[in-house]
Amino acid sequence: MNEALCIRNVKSLGSDEPMDMMIREGRIESITPEIPENGRDLPVFDAEGMWVIPGLWDCHTHFTQWSYTLGRLDLVSARSAHEAMVMLRRHLDDLRAEGRLNPDRYVVGMRFRHSLWADDEQPTLAAIDEIAGDQPVALSSADMHCGWVNSAAARKLGVQVGESGLVGELEWFDAYCKLDDAPGAAEESDRLLRNAELDAAGKGVVGVRDYEMAENIDTWIGRFGRGINGLRVRAGVYPERLQQAINDGWHTGDELPGSDGLGHVGAMKLISDGSLNTRSAYCSTPYSGIDPETFGTMSYTPEQIESYMFVAARHGFDIACHAIGDEANTIVLDCAERSKAHGSIEHAQMLKPTDIPRLAKLGLAASIQPQHAMDDRDVIARFWANPAGVPYAFKALHDAGTRLLMGSDAPVAPLDPWMAISAAVFGTESSDREPFQPEQCLDFDTALASSTAAGRVDLAAGDAADVVLLDRDPSRVASPEEMRAMPEHVQATMLAGRWAFRK
Repeated sequence: MNEALCIRNVKSLGSDEPMDMMIREGRIESITPEIPENGRDLPVFDAEGMWVIPGLWDCHTHFTQWSYTLGRLDLVSARSAHEAMVMLRRHLDDLRAEGRLNPDRYVVGMRFRHSLWADDEQPTLAAIDEIAGDQPVALSSADMHCGWVNSAAARKLGVQVGESGLVGELEWFDAYCKLDDAPGAAEESDRLLRNAELDAAGKGVVGVRDYEMAENIDTWIGRFGRGINGLRVRAGVYPERLQQAINDGWHTGDELPGSDGLGHVGAMKLISDGSLNTRSAYCSTPYSGIDPETFGTMSYTPEQIESYMFVAARHGFDIACHAIGDEANTIVLDCAERSKAHGSIEHAQMLKPTDIPRLAKLGLAASIQPQHAMDDRDVIARFWANPAGVPYAFKALHDAGTRLLMGSDAPVAPLDPWMAISAAVFGTESSDREPFQPEQCLDFDTALASSTAAGRVDLAAGDAADVVLLDRDPSRVASPEEMRAMPEHVQATMLAGRWAFRK
């Protein structure tokens, strides 16, 4: 329920002057040096000099899959197939000891990064079969573009695997969705979703754009109906479900019933090409160090992409088009120009110099995930040694007038805007390592503004009462380690005038 109250003694970033903020009916009514007369009978929350910023958004998530990382095996720290199997063996032993192993249910793991493993330390079917036996085990790569499964899981999922045990991206997308239909998955999912919403609020997050590969509109209507309402949500629609959404009368921006204004229909999410880590992002030059030669692959033909964009634009849907390789980005921008589609290019990881100004010219935002640059900097050196474009051109896009939307692509990277801000500003995860492409680093205000709904670092009267209180001023942080520690300094998060998190 929305609260009417005054938050006293808050400070703007970079300032030491206290202000008072009056909130009614889920909106900020005023921000003044003192509580106005008409607010003096309201309850008071004394912030005692904390800094205030707008609520943060993660503009690209797969929220269900992210929630699963809070309760499933996380393999992101594995540095080889052997280490991943050691972690899997330990996880299976723990589940067995707790009486939670069931041959009719999948054991699922997340975020292995085999693109960083040595050639003789790659996944094999024999290795995962030896560890898992008859227990179905399905592991998803960090970028979610392939899976590593044992024979029992392959049979259950209806996929064919060779000696590697790997399932390619298009087949994996379909197979991974089947995991949500397994016995017990619904109850586990709701519990983990509530945990994930609270975890996000504890970092100052008030909203997400959800591009889960599912029927997101009906899914989120159901979730709001079950009281899973700790975040604002923009629910994306995939091309194969677009016509049904149109037939049902939906448009981008429509409010989801039962969400009390927190849920809305999002954009049409289309995945045009693959990813860098699976060497399937579509590029104009071949990948380095790969034999036979490969340029990556498109998930749809240019004609299909253009057709979907025309349909979306004609029926009131924005687009959110995944494009990673430089040639994929060129194709997607050409299709957007011809279809006059509006929305965003998701990732835009490598762009030809001639394409960098085109996003702003076409009115398209760049939905970027700065932590990916930290995760990929060594992969880029390995597989994009001779690129025809500029990888992770954050500042170049900003300087060209492109609106930046920052996010994580969780679970590919953690749902943590402070991590994204740190990566964008400092270009490195550690003060001991030189920045990656320092010429593409953003200033703090730009990075923070790109992580808010309004695109500003300050709140204003009339804004939604989505508010974060901090006991440290992040604009004065001087190292990546300190910026990544900012979640520890989130003291409270308000969503639409009610407290979603308070320490």
